Amino acid sequence: MLERENTRRPFRRTAVSWTVERLLMGVLATAIAPSVACAQSASGTPADANQAADTKADTQQQGSVLPAVSVKAAAMPGELPAAYAGGQVARGGGIGVLGTANVMDQPFSTTNYTEQMMLDTQARTLADVVVNNASVRAEQSSGGFGDVFQIRGFDVQATDVALNGLYGMVSASRMPVNLMERVEVLQGPGSLMYGMGPSGSIGGAINIVTKRADDDPLTRLTALYQSKGQFGVQADVGRRFGSDGQWGIRVNGQYKDGQTGIAHGNQSQGNGAVALDYRGEKLRWSFDAYNISENTDEFRPQIGLGTATAVPAAPSSWTNFYPGSKLRLRDSAVTTRLEYDVNRYLTVYGAAGEHYGTSQQNFPWASGMTAAGDFNVMNGYYDAYNRTRTVDAGVRLHFDTFGVKHTLVAGATSLNEEQGYFYALSDSSVASNLYNPTPLPAMTTPRGDAQRSNHTRLDSQQLIDTMSFWNDRLLLTGGFRRQVIGVDDYDTTTGERTDTYVKQAITPLAGIVFKPWSNISVYGNFTSGLTNGSTAPIGTANAGQAFAPYKSNQYEAGVKADWGRVMTSVSVFQLSQPNGVTNPATNVYGYDGTTRVRGLELAAYGEAFRHLRLMASATFYDAKLRNTASGATDGNEPVGVPNFAFNLGADYDLPWVQGLSVNGRIIHTGAQYYDAANTLRLPSWTRYDIGARYGTRIAQKSVVFRANLENLFGSRYWVQQGTYLTTSAPRTVLLSAQIDF
Repeated sequence: MLERENTRRPFRRTAVSWTVERLLMGVLATAIAPSVACAQSASGTPADANQAADTKADTQQQGSVLPAVSVKAAAMPGELPAAYAGGQVARGGGIGVLGTANVMDQPFSTTNYTEQMMLDTQARTLADVVVNNASVRAEQSSGGFGDVFQIRGFDVQATDVALNGLYGMVSASRMPVNLMERVEVLQGPGSLMYGMGPSGSIGGAINIVTKRADDDPLTRLTALYQSKGQFGVQADVGRRFGSDGQWGIRVNGQYKDGQTGIAHGNQSQGNGAVALDYRGEKLRWSFDAYNISENTDEFRPQIGLGTATAVPAAPSSWTNFYPGSKLRLRDSAVTTRLEYDVNRYLTVYGAAGEHYGTSQQNFPWASGMTAAGDFNVMNGYYDAYNRTRTVDAGVRLHFDTFGVKHTLVAGATSLNEEQGYFYALSDSSVASNLYNPTPLPAMTTPRGDAQRSNHTRLDSQQLIDTMSFWNDRLLLTGGFRRQVIGVDDYDTTTGERTDTYVKQAITPLAGIVFKPWSNISVYGNFTSGLTNGSTAPIGTANAGQAFAPYKSNQYEAGVKADWGRVMTSVSVFQLSQPNGVTNPATNVYGYDGTTRVRGLELAAYGEAFRHLRLMASATFYDAKLRNTASGATDGNEPVGVPNFAFNLGADYDLPWVQGLSVNGRIIHTGAQYYDAANTLRLPSWTRYDIGARYGTRIAQKSVVFRANLENLFGSRYWVQQGTYLTTSAPRTVLLSAQIDF
């Protein structure tokens, strides 16, 4: 059943309990020291996930020093679910208003990535984390404008990533990994669990869990390097205070500067975050604030094929085919959350946040693309801002009726987002080529201020009940959310409102989990969501036009098996939504029929053998266009959805060199169509990554050296986002040296 974490109490040490605990620690340390020494991984990840929470401070210490063994009599409120065997993913995670639950109790397909996995792969942004799942792909390469994701064949915009369960609080471009403790990925529509995101993505939901101060003091300094010549430093400090450690503070930040993996590119990035929290017997409170700044000269560009009759070969990944491009990003946000246990049955909660983000970029517009890579390009400005405020409040009620346990959640969410932009093109164009680009023409139009283009209001109320039968052998979840969308569009020149609409709908949720055996879960779900209509993108003839909301449905069924040290899952699903396309002849964006995606997902993760950690997944798609205009493209494959994708990652502790580990990863994506007519097909691609790390102690300090090489063979391929293409990132070297004081 869903974890009733809100009823947990902190463990108060008395003189007697302290003495007993110390005696137990001594006995246990003597009894299990040999097995702990053998099982300790090179990264410090415990071989047994049940020890993960107790050895977190030692995760970077290597076998030469036996980690301290502690015994906890009770879990602390707000504590994250423990890591699974291997330490790369967690045993459970949050699923919005439904609270925190073990993955075996969730009627959905979810993956919860740990900080340890992010550290050992040297992930830099959120995209580097979520691509470890074959059902998730990044639609822009590293070094581009930002992170856009595809989950189960559908786009998930960066604005539809949640921060501690709140939408609208993250950067519209990218989020740096050093701010994250966990990343929770839900495959399939998440509007009923999280509310509707600002962009209305239906493929899935991603939630970032920010860092909190742990029971053990942390002072960590990390030196960073990224090719071609970017150096940086990262600091992370956490402390708890009070007689029982009720108060916590975690401060971390990062700064990087230097040459990037693109010709003549230079980038400076800086961020900082502070997290405060209080965990009492009945009251839990948290506060988060962050600020992100980035200045990039020569960022990775995007280009459309227009009316090209063939797909040109991808140019060198070091090439910027828009020389002279610039990008400036600024984001800041504050959020707070409070929970109070009125009694053992009732918990009330509330959360609120505000985010403000701006971007300035050269946004060139290319046309006339040929199979030989020739095109004409105009320079341009595209500056934008978004300001978002959100609140989330409700109650959780635990009660029993005739032997049936209930967790009833009732609540409401409200999100207000204002967006604006300034867009201008140069007076003239220049001829250019993908393989021998021409510098962008000069801008003669003065840069203006971004003006309001739309105001979106997303309000909802939900009522969801999870019922547990037969000692949690059968879990039934049912509920609904009433969603209301209100949108006002404005003329960015005159400031006048040009259009407005309000639409509402009742969207249901039904889920079931049945456990025929203690380690097997058979699950199914039906979810439906109201999605905010698309907006015609910049560069189209009707740029800025907003379309009406629509409903989308998902059906899913699957089986999860926990074999003790390896967890496996298989699932089938079907998702559908209106198909947004840009007419290549008229350059007008609009809806044309429906995209229906069916799929089969396979996944396995854990510690397959001693010292060997694996993460493997594969997704097979059956995607079709239906009910298109005059049936012209009925039965065709939708834009950007491959037939299959797979991932295989391994991390191994070398037994003959204590403290040394090696890792590797293969990411493969099958061929996909660029256009709805299925005349242009992008070839499949495969990326190979390798890495190594060595943990030791220097001057009585825990030190970890890491080296990773992404895109080992320097593969060149196109990455697709809608009708735009981006070149793959080049071979990239990542080095770091981490020391805990």
